[in-house]
Amino acid sequence: MPAPRNRELLVRVARMYYEENLSQQEVAERLGLSRTNVSRILTSAREQGIVDIRIRDLSLRDIALEDEIKSAFALAECRVVGGRGHDATLSQVGSAGAEWLLDTLRPEHRLSLSWGRTLQALVEAVRTDRVIPVEVLPLVGGLSSVASEITGEELVRELAARLGATSQRLHAPALLESAASKETLLAEPAIASVLDAARRSSLSFVGIGAFGAGSSAAIIDTLRLTPRQRQQFERARPVGDVCARYFDEDGQPILGAVHDRVLAVSLEDLHAIPTVVGMAVGVEKARGVLGALRAGFMNVLICDSALGRALLGMVRQE
Repeated sequence: MPAPRNRELLVRVARMYYEENLSQQEVAERLGLSRTNVSRILTSAREQGIVDIRIRDLSLRDIALEDEIKSAFALAECRVVGGRGHDATLSQVGSAGAEWLLDTLRPEHRLSLSWGRTLQALVEAVRTDRVIPVEVLPLVGGLSSVASEITGEELVRELAARLGATSQRLHAPALLESAASKETLLAEPAIASVLDAARRSSLSFVGIGAFGAGSSAAIIDTLRLTPRQRQQFERARPVGDVCARYFDEDGQPILGAVHDRVLAVSLEDLHAIPTVVGMAVGVEKARGVLGALRAGFMNVLICDSALGRALLGMVRQE
């Protein structure tokens, strides 16, 4: 039997990691320990029965639907999960993304992220005792002006902490007052170098927005377009966005005032990244996800079953 003091430390570390959802690095910093020691303590807690991990398959993966979507859109991989209620489904899609990430990620990878609630669910579901020495990068600048959303910078920092990885920060907003302001920032080596590194990612995770809803609508509102700019933008018939880059139903990028004031990688840049994983939840995202799939930069899709069925239904109706 372990000494009471040792057992108390095991329990304390286990509670911080498993119940308070702190990363191993955060636990180490709070207790004045090394990350290696925290990992060993968690292993001891499991071996001594202090932590009892039970695995229940709550993912409700729809394998048949996954196969249909892979075939319909020529994807390399697809994960489709069910759920009851938006929050439950968001959590399950995030967990499916985290599982796929941990199964796929290798030390030689350079990992990059966009932003949004689905990617936040992904990051919150990442839990591993392994140190995975990768570099995590942002695909888009900070979006602090969109108050309801967590920024990509926060997600990059948190995911790196959970993986024991390094990260780079993009010290610039995503949405600028003018095209000239964006070009000025892009001329700064500290900003340009981070975006260049993101373009050389080997694995990227992106959230997919639907035009007119949620964060996609908030981005347009934040830009405060002139009536003429708004009319020109809407005339192009946007259906969704990735990294605040909007596209039409055929996946073609929409250029103009919105595009010129966003600091992020382009849709063309995403085409050059070997593996791009798109994540989305909800049937309201169907047109946006379909447009993103037609754009051709995604080769992995992780979504909920209702959205997956909606995608196939739209294709069959054409």
